[in-house]
This record gives sequence, structure tokens and C-alpha cells, in this order.
Amino acid sequence: MSTATENGTGGNRSSEKTYKKTTSSALKGAIQLGIGYTVGNLTSKPDRDVLMQDFYVVESVFLPSEGSNLTPAHHYPDFRFKTYAPLAFRYFRDLFGIKPDDYLYSLVNEPLIELVNPGASGSLFYLTSDDEFIIKTVQHKEAKFLQRLLPGYYMNLNQNPRTLLPKFYGLYCIQSGGINIRLVVMNNVLPRSVKMHYKYDLKGSTYKRRASRKEREKACPTYKDLDFQDMHEEGLYFDAETYNNLMKTLQRDCRVLESFKIMDYSLLLGVHVLDHREGGEQGQAGGDGRRPVAQRVLYSTAMESIQGDGKAAEALTTDDTMGGIPARTHKDEKLLIYLGIIDILQSYRFIKKLEHSWKALVYDGDSVSVHRPGFYASRFLKFMSTRVFRKTQPIRFSPSKRTRTSIPALKSCSQEILSSQADERNEEDRRDRLVGARSLASLDGQGMTSHPAPPSPWRTVPSALLRSRAPWTWTWIEMTDRFLTSTCERSSFTNIHFVLPSIRQSPHPHWTGHAGV
Repeated sequence: MSTATENGTGGNRSSEKTYKKTTSSALKGAIQLGIGYTVGNLTSKPDRDVLMQDFYVVESVFLPSEGSNLTPAHHYPDFRFKTYAPLAFRYFRDLFGIKPDDYLYSLVNEPLIELVNPGASGSLFYLTSDDEFIIKTVQHKEAKFLQRLLPGYYMNLNQNPRTLLPKFYGLYCIQSGGINIRLVVMNNVLPRSVKMHYKYDLKGSTYKRRASRKEREKACPTYKDLDFQDMHEEGLYFDAETYNNLMKTLQRDCRVLESFKIMDYSLLLGVHVLDHREGGEQGQAGGDGRRPVAQRVLYSTAMESIQGDGKAAEALTTDDTMGGIPARTHKDEKLLIYLGIIDILQSYRFIKKLEHSWKALVYDGDSVSVHRPGFYASRFLKFMSTRVFRKTQPIRFSPSKRTRTSIPALKSCSQEILSSQADERNEEDRRDRLVGARSLASLDGQGMTSHPAPPSPWRTVPSALLRSRAPWTWTWIEMTDRFLTSTCERSSFTNIHFVLPSIRQSPHPHWTGHAGV
């Protein structure tokens, strides 16, 4: 357990945390000395394929305060430093593009930053100055479970390096004064250079899933599931492609955790509101005012972890977003989302089964956090896909119900009007053609005297002229008929009369016509 000891008197009072009777400063010094020695010593070993026995190797070195032929002198108590599966973790670091020099520079050359513990586990958290790595103290059972998990973890990373699961880069143990302090080095999910306006620890359960009053009084509190539903009732909206990639990654990771019989894990979610630009804002509490450089570790940012193609993600890690995922609220506020699955070292053992059985007797068994891995994964995914993350729908024209129902009626009505008008025109055209044909036949066979004279102002055309110029007359009548038909279609005339004035008996008679209504 960690406690606080006070040194000094009067107004000069300083508090320093202790963990298992070891001060935080001594613990940070031992961490840097031990990692510096083991990683530097590992570079002399040749690269080779990872074998099954490499997952269970434990290397140990003693570092006395006065120093030795192999270790430097220091002003901390004597301690022994153990390294678990060094070759396997070297492979993991190589897989994520972490060079030994960069790893040593991040962990050893710069002082470690102690973070305030957001959970109830009592663990200590240390962050590197470049925002790359987090060092967390773990319990003995968690360290043993991670060691057993390494072969399956190795297989999963080979198949899919893009994951929201924790990236483990090292497992160590410090022995001093009969006390064992176990540490794990992981990726940092929430960068300090970006202020997190909201921070959540989400499990998908509802039993006692609300931040306590003491937690809410902190400068940067960590809220829980019920708090998220109150503060973001409509959830967080992503575009369709990002939403699909995110949910696909979560489903794959939950399937892996279920296969390892892991439950009680959480989704650590950080929300940065882009519209809340504050002057001089340099990140979260505990920062030193310096802006860290863009993250160098491959697949370490949220955007890289969910994308299948890293080209777009690599461009995002070099700007102010630090690999955050763009999102929006239902009020169209622009957000950046940082997330990762944490606390995966809890297996469904006998103690957890008893805890679930006891809570199920008093409360709703499906609402408590501890549950069998299969149910836990299903509930976790359902909560994330329906309550936390939403997909934005593309904006499309959606006519009202009245408009939609009236369109077919208007269509049918206009089609009926057009068809009726077309039928009337066709009928008039056919009737006019029959009249013209009968008139010509009468003119050729019987002459103009066998028919009654047309009403004035029509004139009678001599049959001799029609006989002598029958082809020209027929052509002229056809052209006239076409002209009238086209004129009728354009002008919708109801009655058209073509007036033929008297024909002059000249070699080139002058024909004139007039159309009237």
C-alpha cells in the first residue's frame, strides 16, 4: 500500500509517497538504475527468434550502494533487480519500432513524473518526460498472470499489432529489505500535452459505477459509466469509417481477452474539446510546461491503433492532435478522443467467482462489474457500441410524408393529362389526313362540281390545275399539314383554318396562306 510521509517542520512541509515502506524517490532511482543496466547488457546479446522457454526466463542482478565491477554506485539502499523474459520483451519493443537507445533515453536520462493514482488499486504510476511510457506497480498475482499470458500475447501481436490492448514493453521486480516491488512498462494512453476536459473509466456495468465525491473534487477527476451517461447522454459521434474501424478493433480485442478468460477490464477514455481553447494551456496537471515531441512508438496512438492502414495515422501523430480520433457531440462540438483498454491482468479465478456469486445474491448479477468473461465481453461491447460511440449518418434529402405521398399522384395526374392531349392530337391529325385524302380523291375523280362549295372565305381550286400540278399540290398539302400539326402542338390551337385566296392564272401563281383561330 502507498502512504504519505511528512518531513520538515513549520511552513516547510513536504509529503512523499511510500510504497511498501519504500519512498517514491528511492523507487524511481532504483527503476532507472535497474533498467539502464539490464537493457544495456541485453544489447550485447545477438538477435534471434523467440523460443518458448524465453517467456519464462528471469534474469537477476544485485546493485549494492557502493557499486561493483558490473554495476555503478548509488545513494539508494541495496537492491536486487529482476528482469522477466528479456528476449521476449525485446522482441515486443522491436515490433513497435522502439530502439534500445530511445528506450533508455526515455526511461533513464530524464526524471520520471509521478502521477496521481486515479483508481482504487493503490498502485503507483510514473510517466516518462517524453510522454511515451508509463510504469505501473502491480501485484504479485498480476505479474505472474502476465508472465503466463506472454506466449498468447506474443501470438496476438504477431497477428495484429494494431490493438487497443495495453502494449507491454517490460516486466521487472525490485527486491529490497525483504520487499518485492513488481513493475510493468506500458504505452501511455493519455498524452500530457493535450488537456483532457473529461476522463472516464468505463466497464459497461452500472453497479457502483459513479465517481465518488472525493474523486470529483480532484483537479482532473476520472468519471465512470453512470457519469458518462449523465454528461454525454447522446454519446460521441464518429464518421462511418472511423466508427467501423473502432468497433472492429474493440470486438477483436474483446475476443482475445475472452479467450484468455480475462474480465473486469476497462476502457480508459480521454475527451479533449477543441472549442475550449484556453490561453497558455500546456496539458494536464503534473506537466513541466514543456511540450513533448510527437510520439515515436509505432501503433501507440489511438488513431493508429484502430486503422488498418497506417499512412493516414502517421500524419496525425506529428501535429497538435497527438494521434487523437476526431469526434463530435450531438451539439456539433468538435472533440479529440484518446482511448485504450486497461487493467487486463484480472482473470476469472476462484476468488472472482466467489465475488460475483456473493454480489449476485444482493444485487442484480448482470449489473455488477465482476462477471464471467463471455458475458463481460458482450456487455462491454454493447455498452460501447450503443451508449458511448455513435455513427454519424450522412445528410440526405428526406421529403416530408405529405410530399412523398403527393408525388405519385402528381405523376399519374400529369401522365393522364399528357396522354389525353397526345391522343387528341393524334385523333385530329388522323382525321385531317383522312379529310385531305378524300378531298384529293374527289377532285381527281369527279371534279369540284360534285361537292358543295366550301363556306366563305374558301375558294375552289380548279381541277385542271390540280391535275396538271398534282404532285406539286400533294407535296404542298403535306407540307401544310405538317406545318399545321406542329403549330397545333406548339400553340395548342383548337380550331385552325387555312385560307386559300383566289389563284391567279399565271405561269408562277403566288400562294399565300393564313392560319387563324
